[in-house]
Amino acid sequence: MNVLITNDDGIYAEGLWALYRAFIKSHSVTVIAPERERSAVSHSITLHKPLRVNRVCLEGGLAGYAVSGTPADCVKLGILDILGYKPDVVLSGINPGANIGINLNYSGTVAAAREASLYGISAIAISIQGYASKYLNDAAVFGEKITRKIAEKGLPSGVFLNVNFPDISLEETAGIKISRQDLSVFPEFFEKRIDPRNRTYYWQGISTNLSEYSPETDGAALSDKYISITPIKCDMTDYNMIEELKAWDIDQI
Repeated sequence: MNVLITNDDGIYAEGLWALYRAFIKSHSVTVIAPERERSAVSHSITLHKPLRVNRVCLEGGLAGYAVSGTPADCVKLGILDILGYKPDVVLSGINPGANIGINLNYSGTVAAAREASLYGISAIAISIQGYASKYLNDAAVFGEKITRKIAEKGLPSGVFLNVNFPDISLEETAGIKISRQDLSVFPEFFEKRIDPRNRTYYWQGISTNLSEYSPETDGAALSDKYISITPIKCDMTDYNMIEELKAWDIDQI
């Protein structure tokens, strides 16, 4: 398969190259990633300044393209210029820290997979629980296995997979659970501080430790040591609400 790998943590991130090593054994792989960390940029794209691309070579013969833009930019550039064709699959990750629940709305990792899906390409966003995981290679091996299954079965147009891997070895996981996105709101706060010039500034904070998850959700699966797989649709239309809105007689306003 022709595989494009990207992320939102930047071209030098360990999770990116863990995926590369898992795929390069059996696939043709191109790495196109942001030149620096672009976490939580969601599906933003660069419109008001030029994008620059540099070929980056790392130790061990690893090489990829570093883009001055966002994860979505990387996918667009990859398809429309750098590759010049649609790859068979796009992998985004491996993101350190789970992308579950409402965080999918903010995640650059997830947005890159969504961008590929909008182009009609099979895509997977893959994240691992925790920020200093020892099991990136296990998550990467699983990513390669689920990619093979996608090649066999296919995904519907406009649907991609959001995968979250627990911070344990593949053998220690409780298995695989197909789950839905949790919509619980994490407790948030802003810490108010004063800078040396006596001006107010804020640091946003969030607690990712909910006491309870609904049993069928991505958060619950991950808490129970399952590999969580959630199918995500690009089409955000609420089709039931279409009929209800028609009954509002809005044209009479």
